[in-house]
Amino acid sequence: MEGDKASVVLLNCFVSPFGNRVKIALARKCVAYEEKPENLAAKSPLLLSSNPVHGKVPVLLVGGKPVCESLVILEYIDDAFAGEPLLPADPYARAQARFWASYIDTKLPECARRVWQSPKGAAAVEEGRKDMVAVLKTLEVELGGKPYFGGAALGHVDVALVTFVPWFATYERLGGFSVAAECPALVAWAARCAAENPCVAASLPDGEAVFQFVCGMRKHFGLD
Repeated sequence: MEGDKASVVLLNCFVSPFGNRVKIALARKCVAYEEKPENLAAKSPLLLSSNPVHGKVPVLLVGGKPVCESLVILEYIDDAFAGEPLLPADPYARAQARFWASYIDTKLPECARRVWQSPKGAAAVEEGRKDMVAVLKTLEVELGGKPYFGGAALGHVDVALVTFVPWFATYERLGGFSVAAECPALVAWAARCAAENPCVAASLPDGEAVFQFVCGMRKHFGLD
């Protein structure tokens, strides 16, 4: 496959749930890569030239060729590198996995931003909290009694969602709620993902580090 012998570089920010998805997928496939950290307040020329449309992380450079957008990158990694796939082989199951990954990206980041990018006490915080809880509850229903979203093993939807888990403490502290109280089965799933999958545990930042990063961003933008 084309990626097997090419140099692999990941442009990422350590708190990015989108970039950290890519880290999980690369680790799962045992792909050696170089991670280049990005300062999102002063984006590098390499990032801007590699992703001129959005100027965002993550970008995966394979043999110098850029692949952008995290869900696209996950599918590229599945196609380009040998190893256990994240997407199932069955066409219907693949369609369902893509649907739920798209649901996560359509719903969760938008309500999360209202929680952590709004001034304290703003109506947007409460609205974001309510919407976030609704999204997480919907995902908990979809998980049901399964160990993972796709069944018995870590898959595409799990990787799409689990990288938001280090942000939960930030959402809770700024939004005034408890994910564990609202969605206990989802919290148990998150613990399972990390405990049973070294590629997950090694790829996620510390929750307190995420919170301190967000506090710095909020201070920079005059939100606190």
